[in-house]
Amino acid sequence: MLFSDPFTVVNTTGLIAFALVGAAKAIREEFDLFGVVVVGLATAFVGGVTRDLLVNRVPLVLRSPAEIGLGLLGVGLAVVLSLRLQAPDQHAVTVVSDAVGLAAFATTGAIVASNVGTSAFGVVAIATINAVGGGAFADILLDRSPFILFDDFYASCAVVGGGTYWLVDGLGVIDGGAAIACATVTAAVRLIAVTRNWEVPTVQDLRPTDE
Repeated sequence: MLFSDPFTVVNTTGLIAFALVGAAKAIREEFDLFGVVVVGLATAFVGGVTRDLLVNRVPLVLRSPAEIGLGLLGVGLAVVLSLRLQAPDQHAVTVVSDAVGLAAFATTGAIVASNVGTSAFGVVAIATINAVGGGAFADILLDRSPFILFDDFYASCAVVGGGTYWLVDGLGVIDGGAAIACATVTAAVRLIAVTRNWEVPTVQDLRPTDE
């Protein structure tokens, strides 16, 4: 199935994973159930909606009712986790889900951008926007600055994944090979970054230290 329709597979995975992550953050902030659903769905859909608008097409969520169902499934999973765990947003399940969602949406963005014939920059840019747009908007709903603008090594993973997609797609190795490579590289880099506490340096970090 992955080789025949990679977009459907990664899009489904990303919707569930990111809805779970967004809802878990809202639960931590003690939002009511409506707020949890809104933040969860925003995390799942805003990146994809932005992607579709950039390529001049009606957002997929407005054309496919199943999309909402997948998002609600992710929200439901977050609620179940919150009933069993003290800090579901920091649990390994949520951390891995976030990496999987990032990888899935970087891949869907790259697929769409490639299909409409954008440049290499377009593929990387749309892959990154698709991957981090929902999380950035969710942070605004949570009344905080989007974390992708700080020193966490997060959006950079999507940039690397989008670049990988463009390179592998250009080689034309196998059908679906670019999608597999993008998803694998993005998820792997993110999980390694979390494990090793990688951070993007700030301007302050570049200043010479006093002897």
